[in-house]
Amino acid sequence: MSEPLSTPLSTESTAFRSALEVIRAVEPRIADAIGQEVADQREMLKLIASENYASPATLLAMGNWFSDKYAEGTVGRRFYAGCRNVDTVEALAAEHARELFGAEHAYAQPHSGIDANLVAFWAVLAQRVEAPALERAGVRNVNDLSEADWAELRQAFGNQRMLGMSLDAGGHLTHGFRPNISGKMFDQRSYGTDPVTGLIDYEALRVTAREFKPMIIVAGYSAYPRLVNFRFMREIADEVGATLMVDMAHFAGLVAGKVLTGDFDPVPHAQIVTTTTHKSLRGPRGGMVLCDESLADQVDRGCPMVLGGPLPHVMAAKAVALAEARRPEFRDYARAVVDNARSLAEGLMRRGATLVTGGTDNHLNLIDVASSYGLTGRQAESALLDSGIVTNRNAIPADPNGAWYTSGIRIGTPALTTRGLGATEMDEIAGLIDRVLTTTEPGTTKKGAPSKAQHILDPKIADEISHRATDLLTGFPLYPEIDLG
Repeated sequence: MSEPLSTPLSTESTAFRSALEVIRAVEPRIADAIGQEVADQREMLKLIASENYASPATLLAMGNWFSDKYAEGTVGRRFYAGCRNVDTVEALAAEHARELFGAEHAYAQPHSGIDANLVAFWAVLAQRVEAPALERAGVRNVNDLSEADWAELRQAFGNQRMLGMSLDAGGHLTHGFRPNISGKMFDQRSYGTDPVTGLIDYEALRVTAREFKPMIIVAGYSAYPRLVNFRFMREIADEVGATLMVDMAHFAGLVAGKVLTGDFDPVPHAQIVTTTTHKSLRGPRGGMVLCDESLADQVDRGCPMVLGGPLPHVMAAKAVALAEARRPEFRDYARAVVDNARSLAEGLMRRGATLVTGGTDNHLNLIDVASSYGLTGRQAESALLDSGIVTNRNAIPADPNGAWYTSGIRIGTPALTTRGLGATEMDEIAGLIDRVLTTTEPGTTKKGAPSKAQHILDPKIADEISHRATDLLTGFPLYPEIDLG
């Protein structure tokens, strides 16, 4: 079992109470909302796989004077004067990231996961499309290209191919899907999972790659409960001349905590790796790019290529969180996240729930609520929320209900593991989830037709489960060092 995030410190409590008093003097409704959010999170079972609890030190690092700074450029090469302290912050964030992940280069500026992915995409395009075009034209900068050469380069940018994991198999919207900018940038094709096992079929992926010949192969996921063999992925990428990019936003904490090593650690195998800094890494909301030296110059041009001004106050918080992740206790935490996910899976399956792939090897599980309980994902999500259990609906492979209503519920253990819950509590939580979903029925529309959104759950059962969830968390207080009064 992982230990709670920190021990009580009166200085931290004083800091947050003072901050709320300052905010309340200007806009009390915001102060109230902040306080209420802490109260809500303390009382509800947070099982959203992409959420966690940042430490007080990380949270406090975001509220400072760095918020007032413009700092376009990189360390030592800014377009604004007066950035020496920003240089210190960004350099420390990059240093911690390199040391933590064993990366040759780190870029801490991306504001989010999609920003990190856009930086990665355009870094690869700059390396593989723009640089050769400049060399052919005998110039060093795109501004020096003739109108004809520039038009040719722009067309070439838009004619490249990407291969990524399909959305229903567990991939992410930013891996080339049409509603997202990534799908508008690339000619995209997807690889999926075996229809029987739900696992990635690497040989089928290899066949697709040989046929499609993408410039970029994207590995990584947001709802795939098993491990990815990145050595296999790199072999396939090399065979077809593709750059391997890995989006490890979901499982970065497991890589940092040395739970995922060898073939399952993307950093030694991929030319470029992106991540968020929250989720299992337990930092502030933000993004980051790791890469080998061949792409370092292109990645460092994220601003002005894709990004606007960096957020130095968030980079400060990233540096704090990355420093925390380098401590030995973070490895204990990462192992506990996986152990808890497996315990939760075992508890659910023992009670009759159907899980995609029949279990998990990482931090998340995907419940097929349509097969198990006759519900849509949206109905299950709403019923669980009514009962004090926060999850999110998620598509499953070949989902008949589509990406909005879905047939699945995704649950993860990073947040509750941060609070110190262990295997015993996970089994009880599995029982609470099962009780809610077995007593929930699909609702109907106003005209009496079946509804994919509405659910029917006895309020007494919802209230009973909600109270039990709150009681369960009493022994694992959230931010016990912080008393907001």
